[in-house]
Amino acid sequence: MYSSIEENYLKALYLLADEKEEVSSLALSQALDIKMPTVNSMMKKFADKELIYYKNYKPFKLTKKGKKEAALILRKHRLTEMFLVEKMGFGWEDVHEIAEQIEHIHSEKFFNKMDEILGNPKFDPHGSPIPDLDGNMQWVNFKKLSESKEGQVVVLSAIINGSKEFLEYLNSKKLSLNLELEIESVDNFDGNMKIRILKTNETVILSRMVTDKLLIQ
Repeated sequence: MYSSIEENYLKALYLLADEKEEVSSLALSQALDIKMPTVNSMMKKFADKELIYYKNYKPFKLTKKGKKEAALILRKHRLTEMFLVEKMGFGWEDVHEIAEQIEHIHSEKFFNKMDEILGNPKFDPHGSPIPDLDGNMQWVNFKKLSESKEGQVVVLSAIINGSKEFLEYLNSKKLSLNLELEIESVDNFDGNMKIRILKTNETVILSRMVTDKLLIQ
């Protein structure tokens, strides 16, 4: 069992890992808004618990044990977000902060029941995969909406930026997951994209900054 502070470190390490599965002390410090000496002190404790590989002045890397523990924390967070949306009627823009608190409950039965009630979902309300009890996730090779061409019909399946402000912006454009979108035009100069929501036949213009953050199938 880990403290809420330790769980926050583990989750951050998991989410910040690059292609080499490494995380720098600076990146971890910035992500958690914690001073680097404090971060390094915690990482030494994690190394003692065999959660990370640790060497002075080298990036951190989660061990197999560390990855599983971190994934299970992420599982609690994403299951909670899904439960809040599907069973309690919260908007997808309001669930992150609540899930940040609930994820620290130390009851496997609680979250397993939540999973059962939801029907064992594979993805959270933002399209991110939910780890299973072994810490495994179902990955999908999404593409960015910005990579789509005029005339294509795509399905909005996930988002990269889950901030409240961005989700509220998507709400204002009546965009949500699983909608079919037709690409009507793409501006050659600035990448602005005009799309039609097939369900409602409404059109909306999105900037390149936005379409870079929307993932499609």
